[in-house]
Amino acid sequence: MSSRKLRPYILRFLKIFFVSLVVIFTISEVSFRVLKFNIDRGPERIEMVIPLGTAAKVASGEEAPGIPDEMIFVLGDVLVVFNEDVVTHELGPLLIPAGASASFPMDAAETLALSCSFTSGKYLGVDVREPTDWETRLLAMFFSVPPTATLIFLYSMAVKPVETGKKD
Repeated sequence: MSSRKLRPYILRFLKIFFVSLVVIFTISEVSFRVLKFNIDRGPERIEMVIPLGTAAKVASGEEAPGIPDEMIFVLGDVLVVFNEDVVTHELGPLLIPAGASASFPMDAAETLALSCSFTSGKYLGVDVREPTDWETRLLAMFFSVPPTATLIFLYSMAVKPVETGKKD
């Protein structure tokens, strides 16, 4: 097939490719912003305070104020727990004496259920994720735009074939 006959096909594919790129970029960014889990950042020091009276509240079946059941971290974060209660508390491998603090580095991307003495459920869900950066998001588009454009191009050929001009 001559390059003159291929030209309308190439132009159609390029138009569809560009439209697919714009649509997928828009869907990706809107989804990323709506479903944001605060993982598009670098590692940080996250502080948690076990307030005075937490052990008594947990013993009576109440929730400790300000302490979530689950937490999401980025790889490299460090959770620092300050114990302002009058008893020693436990968080996974950490033993935190009254009036002291302990740190837990998040050095592997994983989901954990840590034993926890300062929540009524006796565990703290910890989700450590790799940070989402522009590189990751562009890679996702790299893997989704070409097949999407190709499928739309093929469907467009079935719906409305390209007119190449003269027939041989």
